[in-house]
Amino acid sequence: MKLLFDPEQLPIDSIASEAAVPASRLSADGLRQCFKQPPLWVPETTDEYLAAKSLAFKPASVLIPLVMREQGLTLLLTQRSANLQHHAGQISFPGGRVEDADRSLVETALRETREEIGLDSRHVDVLGVLPQYRTATGYEITPVVSLIQPPFELQTDPLEVASIFEVPLSFLMDGQNHQRRVLRLNEFDQRIFYSMPYQQHFIWGATAGMLRNLFHLLRA
Repeated sequence: MKLLFDPEQLPIDSIASEAAVPASRLSADGLRQCFKQPPLWVPETTDEYLAAKSLAFKPASVLIPLVMREQGLTLLLTQRSANLQHHAGQISFPGGRVEDADRSLVETALRETREEIGLDSRHVDVLGVLPQYRTATGYEITPVVSLIQPPFELQTDPLEVASIFEVPLSFLMDGQNHQRRVLRLNEFDQRIFYSMPYQQHFIWGATAGMLRNLFHLLRA
């Protein structure tokens, strides 16, 4: 499904005003503690969630892979292949739809990650899950937050993934880097979504929405 608009060309409505997550929480130990004893927090309700009208959402899960680099945690992301039917060329987490053989949503995320980018599950330390995220395209996605221990080897499936890159977690967990952009559908209706541009990469939509929920959890 080809987008009828270019999200990068939409006007910036505002910049999120929240302070950055403290550095102490952006460490492996800080994340483990947060998921072991979660604070009270409220997931963000996005316009995409409100626009999701499906009565039978398709279950899916994605891996939020936080790589334990010497200079600090980074988030591993993929750029989808341009020939895909849905969300072609967009930035996403590795993951996909639940299959009948999957025993859990975590297993779905690990299987899809292995198929898409070749990351072996022995490098993955699953910390926990974020609230399910519903999309306007009819998916109910469970984000699985994990720590990834280098060294590891990756091999992309070129039919699904065009490239892989990493973004410092500190950049993504700073509200000053969260842009609200507005899509005006008509005189009376509009949609606001988040974007988090990093270098040449434009992170937006469901990926940015799930990152916002990780942001709210870690700063609660």
